Amino acid sequence: QVQLVESGGGLVQAGGSLRLSCAASGRAFSAYSMGWFRQTPGKEREFVAAIYWSGGTTSYADSVKGRFTISRENTKNTVYLQMDSLKPEDTAVYYCAATRRVGTTLLTYDYWGQGTQVTVSS
Repeated sequence: QVQLVESGGGLVQAGGSLRLSCAASGRAFSAYSMGWFRQTPGKEREFVAAIYWSGGTTSYADSVKGRFTISRENTKNTVYLQMDSLKPEDTAVYYCAATRRVGTTLLTYDYWGQGTQVTVSS
């Protein structure tokens, strides 16, 4: 079992930055691939970024490529999402997720956090 807790969300102006953190409890964090997803009301949860268990491979949605950076610190059981050049369309609840597999789809991930709200004002 893995428990995930996100933090770092908030209100920011367009063009600004935020860093989300996801702290994981449970064993063998380094064996899990970690992902970030986001969801707005009335829409499906969508993939944002993933970093695979090795830490050497990352994947990004086209909409955030070049602006967001995912990283992990296995000694702290934490994964981060650095979000720069934020746009109003980045406004969403952001969720952290974990899996022993690799992939970018919702069904790939087995464990989810409770989410953290990110609001970007224009």
